Amino acid sequence: MKRYAFIDVQNTETTTLKVLKFALDHEKLFSYLKDKWNCEKVFFYPGIQYGDEARGEIFSKLTELGAIVRPKYFFVYKNSDKFVNLNCPKCNTEITHKIDTGHTWKCNCDVEMTMDILNNAQSGDEVIMFSGDGDFAFLIEHLIEKGIKVYIVSSAKKIKFGPRYATSRFATKLRNLIAKYSGKIIYLDIDDWKMRIKQETI
Repeated sequence: MKRYAFIDVQNTETTTLKVLKFALDHEKLFSYLKDKWNCEKVFFYPGIQYGDEARGEIFSKLTELGAIVRPKYFFVYKNSDKFVNLNCPKCNTEITHKIDTGHTWKCNCDVEMTMDILNNAQSGDEVIMFSGDGDFAFLIEHLIEKGIKVYIVSSAKKIKFGPRYATSRFATKLRNLIAKYSGKIIYLDIDDWKMRIKQETI
């Protein structure tokens, strides 16, 4: 039996920062997966901005330590502006106000991660996937059918964004799979690993 780890870096960093309020130390995570989980290989799929030498050095160091890194440049796109109608408090004239919703940074490594998983894991092996993305549901089900045990590392914690509404970075598709394949898919809360994998300073 061999064990492999695959880290969707953007998804995992967003989860630890926005949901759990800690910054991920990638080198600590790599060491933990190699030393404590005995992973045969550890794959990282990071997004990197053009010219960001500091971030590039982080993943260059990981490569030197033995990690397999598949970097991809961020794609930056403009979010659609929102328009709201307002009434002037003095003259009651209706005016249209444009709200700039900024930009979104996106780096989708799903295909690269999927191919690496399929090319490495065999029946009887174990896969540790760091992502709460429901797009991986079909892949995970395929792995289970091949006799591969899957660990999903994420956070199911919900974030409130209004008095009656909350959202989670852990997809309903993945929750349903865990219930369907009890014992074959194991959910691991990344917050339980916090003291082992967090940066000391941000």
